[in-house]
Amino acid sequence: AYCYHGQTLLASDKCGEAIRSLQESEKFFAKAEALCKEYGETKGPGTTAKPSGHLFFRKLGSLVKNTLEKCQRENGFIYFQKVPAEAPQLELKANYGLVEPVPFEFPALNAHWTPETLAAFDLTKRPKDDVAKPKPDEEVKPLKEPDIKPQKDSGCQIS
Repeated sequence: AYCYHGQTLLASDKCGEAIRSLQESEKFFAKAEALCKEYGETKGPGTTAKPSGHLFFRKLGSLVKNTLEKCQRENGFIYFQKVPAEAPQLELKANYGLVEPVPFEFPALNAHWTPETLAAFDLTKRPKDDVAKPKPDEEVKPLKEPDIKPQKDSGCQIS
């Protein structure tokens, strides 16, 4: 998140804040990389997953590094902005591209559903004759299979 936030800050000409955001991103990436390597070397049952070798993780590392170098280079040539000591705050609430969730509400009950109607669905009061009786198993009669003999004269010719 800090990496992409740094790219957004760079696009809005806030190079100093972008550098600090990318430095924070680099710090968290190094921590995540250490945890991924430790996870990959863990012994135990199951598949041997190696998250540090995943394509997204490898691409993110080079993206963080390249974007930080670009920001530092542009800050040295163009912007000359001071790098803040504290990382910029991430906007956790997106204000674009997302639809507001609609809260779910149960529909109002119909007037026909009264306590008497609901009590009529009590399965303990059903008639005893309604119990499904299992059908007796019918004996399966064996079928006589036709005696198939190979024939040489089938009518097929290979030419």
